[in-house]
Amino acid sequence: MRKHPLILLSILLSVMTAAMLFTGRFHDLTPSALFDLADALLHGTALSNAQEKRYITLFYIRFPRIMAAILVGAALAVSGACYQSVFMNPLVSPGILGVLAGASFGAGIGIVLFDSSLLATQIFAFAFACCAVGLALLFSVFLRWRSLLILLLGGMISASLFTSLTAFMKFLADTDTQLPELTYWLMGSFARVETGSVICVGLPCVALVLYLCLQGKTVNILSMGDEEALSMGIAVGWARLKIIVCATLLSAFTVVLAGIVGWVGLVIPHIVRFLTGPDNRILLPASAMTGSIFVLITDSIARTVFTAELPIGVYTSLVSLPVFAVTLYTNRTGWR
Repeated sequence: MRKHPLILLSILLSVMTAAMLFTGRFHDLTPSALFDLADALLHGTALSNAQEKRYITLFYIRFPRIMAAILVGAALAVSGACYQSVFMNPLVSPGILGVLAGASFGAGIGIVLFDSSLLATQIFAFAFACCAVGLALLFSVFLRWRSLLILLLGGMISASLFTSLTAFMKFLADTDTQLPELTYWLMGSFARVETGSVICVGLPCVALVLYLCLQGKTVNILSMGDEEALSMGIAVGWARLKIIVCATLLSAFTVVLAGIVGWVGLVIPHIVRFLTGPDNRILLPASAMTGSIFVLITDSIARTVFTAELPIGVYTSLVSLPVFAVTLYTNRTGWR
């Protein structure tokens, strides 16, 4: 395995994370100011007014937001890479089984019926994301046809159902307060990220990302087809179900943190596959780090370019589309 890309990406991710601490509209947080703040905290001295502002900015705004961007980028990229390999389809993304549509409906319930409660929005978004995927799986089981195509069709049906229900929630929402908030949430944003939610969601996200990255060999075998996997002693149904469930949970957790952040799970695996090759033992961890770097950069742009912060989902779409087109054109012979 080629480990050099992983080393380079880990260094780049560390540098980008440190750089993002000093990026934002609050320009008083500099490396020297951060050193003074750390020195004051270590020695237990009283903080000045300027140091208190830096402390609040660092630990209550920027650090949770940076951690959320890293988690969302890694989770979406890894889940997208797993979906593309398991379904043997380069156009599959984390929303293929209805997880994003179900989460959108759940968020609509939290915003419209529970007076925009952030906790209720997050809980219902995660619950209905899982319900949407469960409906897709139930559809394939009900037909008793163990085919990836039927599972994808079940995901399309589930996504269509919950998209319609989300439209119904938009109709019920108050046009002055609830509808704008729901629309903004559906476009994705880290503006409401809190330390508590990052900790609660971060622990299972890290565990799932690590688990999927360690399943690179299994994903490689599944990407060869059922007959090849069976000949190598792999329990295809059980192995595929574990990968799909873990990837789905990852996608659902990202919705809890940031709403709907599109294109990351589709584009990043293609870029990484073009740079490192199709071996999932390298592709999955490389996708996790590349996805984190990509979302960090786009979120930095989202909160610094304009006075009013635009949703990050807008930036990920605008940046991903041309990059995706160039990647497909450069590697066009690989899809024939």
